[in-house]
Amino acid sequence: MRKLIIAIDGPAGSGKSTTAKLVAQKLGYLYIDTGAMYRALTLKVIELGIDPGDEEEVIKVTRDTKIELLYENGDLRVLLDGRDVTEKIRSPEVTSLVSVVSAHPKVRDEMVKKQRELGKNGGVVMDGRDIGTVVFPDADLKIFMSADVKERAKRRQKEMKEQGFDVDIDEIINEIEERDRLDSTREVGPLKKADDAFEIDTTNLTIDEQVEIVLRKAYELINQNSN
Repeated sequence: MRKLIIAIDGPAGSGKSTTAKLVAQKLGYLYIDTGAMYRALTLKVIELGIDPGDEEEVIKVTRDTKIELLYENGDLRVLLDGRDVTEKIRSPEVTSLVSVVSAHPKVRDEMVKKQRELGKNGGVVMDGRDIGTVVFPDADLKIFMSADVKERAKRRQKEMKEQGFDVDIDEIINEIEERDRLDSTREVGPLKKADDAFEIDTTNLTIDEQVEIVLRKAYELINQNSN
């Protein structure tokens, strides 16, 4: 029986990455963090001193970059040209520029090719902002996660504190709102809910509750396919 392609989309801080990772573990599927892929590319652009807004220069870097997602004892490790950058891609500088880099149409085209190649055989849970609309519009299960901006900011602040970054909550709210605006208005692959996606408001849900909802939907499809 063919394994499912599960697409989970949503804005920053909606809980999609944590949920996607845990759903993949429960199903024995591969988890593909597309946000980490764009972050790794953004880190390289920064390190090379390239203007993130220069599409032609950024696309050259994209085509000359190898990004690998590996799992060690259940933890995702991100390799950029063979170098482990798992912690570096979560820095405030990368966070502030990743939407600029990922907005370039040519860059998205190149990254979508990489993402489709990773997930083409199914048995994957992929999260991002345009997975159900662009990367895998025929995904077996599409989920769109959302949450109140203040709650998303609290989650991001907690995450950043755990990584050693002390950032003011109002600054994070402003950053998230700006990122939402950039992600929702870009020409190619904008952040939006697919017409056939199941929406989950995670504002008042625990991670376990989010995972349970997605798993329930997945098992419904698996059972249908097996009958």
